[in-house]
Amino acid sequence: MPRAPRAVPTWLAHPLRWQRLPVPWAAVVRGALCAGPLLAAGLATGHPAAGVLAGLGSMLAGVNDRPGTRRRGIVHIGLPALASAFGMLMGATLQTVGAGWWVVPALFAVGFVSGAGSVAGPVRSNAGMQMLASTILGAGMPLSGAPWLKALYLLAGCLWLLLLRLVFHPPRPAGGPLSGERAAVATVFDALADALDAVGGPGAEAARRRLTAALDRADEALRLRRLLRRRPSPGERLLAERLAAATALCEASVALLWEARPLPARVAEGPRRFAEALRTGRPPGRLSAPDTSSPARGAFDRALLDAAVVFARTEPVDAAGADGGPAVISGAVRPEERESEREPVLMAPRTRPVRSMFGPAGRDYGLRVGLCIAVSAAVALALRAEHWYWLPATATFLVKPDLGPLFSRTVNRFAGTVAGVLVFAAAGAVLAGWWWPALVAGAGGALLPFATRHFALQTVAITLMVLSFVHVSGDPQAALERIVDTSAACALVLVVGHLPRLADPRRRVGHKVTAALRATETYLGEVLRTEPGHDRGERLVRRRAAYRALGEARAAAETAAAELVAARGRNPDWLTVVTAAERIVDAATACAVRLDHGARRPTPQEARRLCEALTAMADALEDPGRPGPPALAAQIPPVPGCATLTDVAAELEHLRGFAGAA
Repeated sequence: MPRAPRAVPTWLAHPLRWQRLPVPWAAVVRGALCAGPLLAAGLATGHPAAGVLAGLGSMLAGVNDRPGTRRRGIVHIGLPALASAFGMLMGATLQTVGAGWWVVPALFAVGFVSGAGSVAGPVRSNAGMQMLASTILGAGMPLSGAPWLKALYLLAGCLWLLLLRLVFHPPRPAGGPLSGERAAVATVFDALADALDAVGGPGAEAARRRLTAALDRADEALRLRRLLRRRPSPGERLLAERLAAATALCEASVALLWEARPLPARVAEGPRRFAEALRTGRPPGRLSAPDTSSPARGAFDRALLDAAVVFARTEPVDAAGADGGPAVISGAVRPEERESEREPVLMAPRTRPVRSMFGPAGRDYGLRVGLCIAVSAAVALALRAEHWYWLPATATFLVKPDLGPLFSRTVNRFAGTVAGVLVFAAAGAVLAGWWWPALVAGAGGALLPFATRHFALQTVAITLMVLSFVHVSGDPQAALERIVDTSAACALVLVVGHLPRLADPRRRVGHKVTAALRATETYLGEVLRTEPGHDRGERLVRRRAAYRALGEARAAAETAAAELVAARGRNPDWLTVVTAAERIVDAATACAVRLDHGARRPTPQEARRLCEALTAMADALEDPGRPGPPALAAQIPPVPGCATLTDVAAELEHLRGFAGAA
């Protein structure tokens, strides 16, 4: 259904959006103890260049200092840190040759690689962006020292923040080394309870998306425990069993969401008790009496009882189970028990992003970033060769296509830079002595974790820190130049970033939507082909993969919806397509629960026709010029006498119109 017109266009209202997030006080403390003290230490010891580089490294690491487990922090901070150090090594090596027009093609190449990495996931995207930024700063900032030493100082600043993260962290629940992972799994049960409370209301689908996001975070947290490929400990296996129990509960809850009948408040009490048990280490207590009024409710209560059995244990079961049969928790086989079968499925997302970097979307992203950086560097060299680096560095944080709508980021970048320059100038007028830039850098570092809720505020924090570094490195009059350079960078990015080919949402969003539809078809096929009594572990894995791909597609579609694109009318409504695909997965989940409870199963021909229809829609989005798939997609097959597939066929028909319009 088309959305009602808004009084204010989305692209114009987006710059004013503000995320409501809790204040990460532990990260604020870490930020205050990073850039400022490191810069002060360099100044006090007579090594300002070392202080600037270490402070710069801690600032880049602070951008990635987000809530999560310690291992998640190590990965999300460590990988970009290594990329930043490598970028500084390249940039400092370029600086030894001297600034010249040859820098433009060099930065284009680095920018192309950085942009292509945007399709490989958020961690690789941040790593590429920081590698590009540090390359530009290393090539332009007048700092003494060998290239390898500069890279080492930058890496040391990143490692300092990682060390502080191990020391200053928020209070953890009971559980020792697994406390962070326990918290992540407890969040899944909390999100599940919230979703059950929302059943039958207007916020049901949004609650299901929050539940999916919580499952993604918990799954990532447990995966990171196995980075060294060692055998999991009993505590890890027990926690994996509890996450598997949560996954089975989530499948039944999606069926309840699909039925859209409000539930008694006591239904959500079970998941809340499990969440509290994970946080405190105490038993969950008594659960509500089972109810078999519908297949979905019966499946949920059965999964709830299975989860209670898991929580009653203090040790994981043997691989063969208590009775010598396969150890299955509501059909979800634990990872350690089907290593040879499940691991390829779990490993697939790790290899797919690398291949996609060389696909059409990766090439377009790389071309967009490389072209913007090259043009910015050329203009800067023509206008101000001695301080050329600020303009392309500003463009680096604007042009990345996966970090938000371009117009919104440009507006907020300009506003945040102006505000940061004014605050820095006021601090310089009031404060005196060698120490005041370190004080301002410390204030910016403390503000940075809080500033993640709005890009303009984040820009203020980064501007304060960078101006402190530039002031110490020998450019005390840089504040006014920064405003001029930022204005030029914003203008260049708006022009280059909105060129017809580079601004086409079909090329930037269509590949994610297509991947989501193909993951949906894989899950639908698994549901329709699974025989009664067959292990359901593979089905749960496929459902998680489908929801994960749909979450990535939704994020890309929301960004595209807020872009300033002149040819918007020639593109499909991506958000509506993603929503329809989400409803197909929801309907397939409800269908799976009914099939497990004895509903008539489709014949192989019926199952094949439904899956072919969904595949054809993905083909139509991937290649609009192909004549065959849209015609095939228009023939959504009926499934006579199989009421369990009525909802699936109806949602396929709902999606057909959008795929055909594409």
